[in-house]
Amino acid sequence: MRSFRQCGRSAAGAHAGGRRAGRLCAAGLQLVGIYVGGHLGGGFADSQWSDPFTAANDTFSKSGFLGGGQIGVNAQFNWLVVGLEGDFSWTGLNGSGIDSAGDTITTNTQWTSTATGRVGAAFDRLLVYGKGGVAFANEQSSVAGPALNPSTVTTLRTGWTAGAGLEYALNENWTVRAEYDFLGFGSQPLNFTTPGGAAVTSNASLNVQEVKAGLNFKFGQF
Repeated sequence: MRSFRQCGRSAAGAHAGGRRAGRLCAAGLQLVGIYVGGHLGGGFADSQWSDPFTAANDTFSKSGFLGGGQIGVNAQFNWLVVGLEGDFSWTGLNGSGIDSAGDTITTNTQWTSTATGRVGAAFDRLLVYGKGGVAFANEQSSVAGPALNPSTVTTLRTGWTAGAGLEYALNENWTVRAEYDFLGFGSQPLNFTTPGGAAVTSNASLNVQEVKAGLNFKFGQF
């Protein structure tokens, strides 16, 4: 990330400082280019189900650790930084509850992924940014109990995401960051099989919150 105040003073003094000012400006840190990295953190999710027997709502909360990677590209215009990023996180978000018929319902969000645009403002080595785009999640849901044979459904969900973060340039190639993301997936039907072979449909929603710390390596300008 460029030190804009340092670069600005160098450019303004180019007539007075000559080559020395030019070298100082060229040495400023930048975020421009392609980067890859990894992250660790925690996830928190809530899933609301419509009970297939009474139409009542069952709500489950779940949390767990997550870890994964990201890849992206940035362009910089004075203090404005814009970019595109994709990430993938393995998650262990598990939750369970008992519905009105005494059946045990469990949910497991196994992974999440996002494709987003980023917009931020650079202050010396620090970037403050927001992001938004499309989100994906793979969720495994199961029901077992007296009213249903054990039944499992795996669902690929598509939704939206919005988040914000801080990123700090350690040097020309390495940055560290902290980020918060919200992923919303709305409601989706889940079909379970009864002992007689008939399908019972339950509608289930999913919202995920993620807090992540990451490390990126930047390959250079494009």
